[in-house]
Amino acid sequence: MKASRPALRITRAMVLAAGLSTRLRPLTNDRPKALVALTGRPLIDRILDRLAVAGIESVVVNLHYKADALRKHLGGRSVPAISFSDETTSLLDTGGGVAQALGHFDDEPFLAVNCDVLWLDGVHETLSCLAAAWDDARSDALLLLQPTVEAIGYHGLGDFFLSAEGGVRRRHEGEVAPFVFTGIQILHPRLFGAGDTGAFSLNRLYDRAEKSGQLRGLRHEGVWLHIGQPDDLRLAETALRDL
Repeated sequence: MKASRPALRITRAMVLAAGLSTRLRPLTNDRPKALVALTGRPLIDRILDRLAVAGIESVVVNLHYKADALRKHLGGRSVPAISFSDETTSLLDTGGGVAQALGHFDDEPFLAVNCDVLWLDGVHETLSCLAAAWDDARSDALLLLQPTVEAIGYHGLGDFFLSAEGGVRRRHEGEVAPFVFTGIQILHPRLFGAGDTGAFSLNRLYDRAEKSGQLRGLRHEGVWLHIGQPDDLRLAETALRDL
């Protein structure tokens, strides 16, 4: 019998919070997206609480728009411990933002979570399931994927196809894909190369990992909501009341 792979223990994470927040205006006229409240609680506090429950000990938060407000809000938090990656002089997009923060992760896999997502667990705790699905020999990136038909408020064409073995393929032009990326993932620093500097999207690295067979996915069994526009926030609040 094949021995089971021990579950990965991940203790570090990054929350991507440096976006300009334009689509959530006017809610973000005076605050960054991460501080927009959902049923009275800022989005980033909800995420950090979930990370703490999952055993994350330290979190890097990148900053750009209204950076001082976010730094002040998180300044008194100790669980998990917070550090900052400052992008106030130059916004680096998702890939460049993570690349700048790689020194915090000591060449070990880490969680990366967008600040504008809300997820509820299925039968099992989502982040623990994601860590358990990590296979270091086969993964440079492991994406949590939500079936599009179950994604609350999502009306797009999907992002990826997911095989029974966990392999991921990006949707091509003219296709409709059954899964949308949740903004929750495990990344390994080796995904980034020497030329990955400046501002660039993580999509560049997903495409690279897909070509090498190192892009993997896990189906999310719970509820997922994206908070991109004011209507999405209202929809999420309604969904939380109804669940």
